[in-house]
Amino acid sequence: MPDPGDQDDLSAVPLFPLPNVVLLPRAVLPLHIFEERYKAMVADALLEDGQVAMALLRPGWEKNYHGRPAIEPVVCVGLILTHERLSDGRYNLLLQGQARARIVREHGDKLYRMAELTALEQMPVLEIDLAEDRRRLEALFDDGRLLATGIGRRFREMLASPIPTSQIADLVAFNFLEDVHFKQSLLADGDVRHRVGRVVEAFEAIHSALQAAVPNDFRGPSLN
Repeated sequence: MPDPGDQDDLSAVPLFPLPNVVLLPRAVLPLHIFEERYKAMVADALLEDGQVAMALLRPGWEKNYHGRPAIEPVVCVGLILTHERLSDGRYNLLLQGQARARIVREHGDKLYRMAELTALEQMPVLEIDLAEDRRRLEALFDDGRLLATGIGRRFREMLASPIPTSQIADLVAFNFLEDVHFKQSLLADGDVRHRVGRVVEAFEAIHSALQAAVPNDFRGPSLN
């Protein structure tokens, strides 16, 4: 299956709009699918390439939720990693973010929304240019109280690995930052260096409160 991150343009992909969820690349999102249109969407996606694009609903979506309410133009293309079909047709699944993309146009006459997408243009950055941001993240995850948690240890292991800083920053944002509109702005930010810096600053701002709040049994993101 082609990697959407390596393509300039993507074929039509199902859209799954939600009001309070922003998926970021490499992050894994558990979903419970129960609406008829989205059960059909998952069934069709599983017959194809397993891709679903997560989109954020814009404010005011409540008035037209069952129609086509406005959504943000930048989405995250996800890949269904695992799925379970329940006896009544509902699904439990894990969706992993693969690539940032921009909606070119919506089309089709299915129960659910479909869109042609194009990969979000991103400004290249060298890993050495993110060295200071990585050092700041390492300092945050070196804190003993955060290291006492499963997610803290997992992130410290990632920071000691060759995983690019930009990918780790996306996972930090997905797992630790709660403001969905801020996360949407990160999803749409094609300046990688700027985006990573914003994540580091936001995480530093909430670090003290987070140390006391993060649960010990949270095991952190999957990197499959």
